[in-house]
Amino acid sequence: MFPRVLATVRRIPKGKVATYGDIAKASGYPGAARQVVWALRTGRDVPWHRVLGAGGRILLTGEHGFEQRLRLQAEGVEITANRVDLARFGHDFRTRASRRRS
Repeated sequence: MFPRVLATVRRIPKGKVATYGDIAKASGYPGAARQVVWALRTGRDVPWHRVLGAGGRILLTGEHGFEQRLRLQAEGVEITANRVDLARFGHDFRTRASRRRS
């Protein structure tokens, strides 16, 4: 499961984001958002900062949350009140286009 999840995370392009649930679904494991968290903990060389909580929320706290915000902002992702606008910055795994699915 973890290699498949990490491969999905690697598909998120620079300047785009996805939620833990989006990653689980796109990897073939709908409903396994918590397992995505564990996969990211084991992964190396994955853009972990592009993965957010439901509704585009940054869930990480402390140094890791600060680093995630900095990395996203460096890629041009706008953050307002600890959230990212998924309609604007969400990656759609169903197509090559980067837009939020309905």
